Amino acid sequence: MLFSEHNFGAQRATYGSIEVICGSMFSGKTEELIRRLKRAQFAKLNVEIFKPSVDIRYDEQRVVSHDQNSISSTPVSNSSAILLLSADTRVVGIDEAQFF
Repeated sequence: MLFSEHNFGAQRATYGSIEVICGSMFSGKTEELIRRLKRAQFAKLNVEIFKPSVDIRYDEQRVVSHDQNSISSTPVSNSSAILLLSADTRVVGIDEAQFF
């Protein structure tokens, strides 16, 4: 799906980067995501964390690792909601992105 400025308000272009944490099951991907996001929060950056609303394995409102470390998140039903909910955010974390 393409998103135009018309849909999300005319804003000047901003640049950033995408970091993907990949690995096999039980390799610590969510643990690493939580670690990076908590570090960004400690640095006082504006951080938003999203997870698919279908992911209710451990908690409906938190991203939780297999080691039970967790961080508050916003469940969303589709990826376009992330654009709407993260307007003034410096760091966006997305857990289990393959479910969108």
